[in-house]
Amino acid sequence: MAAVLLPFDAGGGIDWTAFAAHVGRTAAAGLLPAVNMDTGYVHLLDELSRRAVLERTAAVLGGGPFVAGAFVADAPGDPWRPDLVVAAMEPIVARGGLPIVFPSYGLTALPGPEVVAAHEELARHCDRFLAFELGRQFAPFGAVYDLETYGGLLGIPQCVGAKHSSLRREPEWDRLALRDERRPEFLVLTGNDLAIDMVMYGSDYLLGLATFAPDAFAARDAAWEQGDPRFYELNDALQYLGRFAFRDPVPAYRHSAAQFLAHRGWIASDATPAGAPRRPDTDLDVLREISTLLEALVA
Repeated sequence: MAAVLLPFDAGGGIDWTAFAAHVGRTAAAGLLPAVNMDTGYVHLLDELSRRAVLERTAAVLGGGPFVAGAFVADAPGDPWRPDLVVAAMEPIVARGGLPIVFPSYGLTALPGPEVVAAHEELARHCDRFLAFELGRQFAPFGAVYDLETYGGLLGIPQCVGAKHSSLRREPEWDRLALRDERRPEFLVLTGNDLAIDMVMYGSDYLLGLATFAPDAFAARDAAWEQGDPRFYELNDALQYLGRFAFRDPVPAYRHSAAQFLAHRGWIASDATPAGAPRRPDTDLDVLREISTLLEALVA
């Protein structure tokens, strides 16, 4: 799964044409598009824009599958509001998407047993959804749960997987071991853009890094499936890109993605919405080098 960048134009508006093209490009490469994610600036969008993202995604895919963030904008100290999350899930399901329950201040402030109970409550309203652990380096309302809490999520049949974005291998290895023991079909979706080789250990993925080069990720995945040693060269090149793009401050990776996609000619501008951190223009020299390397490896 690839978390799709939401492109903006030089005037500060959403570039819907480029967005639709990139959703289609991602699906055509064989990756499942994930929209209204951190990569899509979901926390900086208003409700109308989030709904428009869903509508345009469904239109591009023509009934094909996708993932979308069920996001609730709250503030520190706000209570957990399951009704608002259910309301965010409903339009995703109605358009054929799989909701992923986005962290919120109200949710992540709960103690572990109540986090599990909160997801059990959502399960009464939705047949299939994903959970989401998001490290604080990505967003202040994120949280990575303890392993006991994660085990509780495994016990919810409607929760078919969980994205893990701690950017650390050890907690993910622990989750894989618990998954293998208790529920082998559960999707451990790595969000570790600094260790995309987690697929070698049994993780699947939902990566922001995949939006930079869905074609290269698809080629890497095919090589891994076929036992082709080209996997390692492609993985190393993509990891070089991930290490560079996801350096501190981590949220600026979205501007790195815009720079990279603009260089590739896939979007018209590297513009970002107000409030999103940006990278220096000097990054382009490194991004061009990596783009040339990936083109050679995918050819």
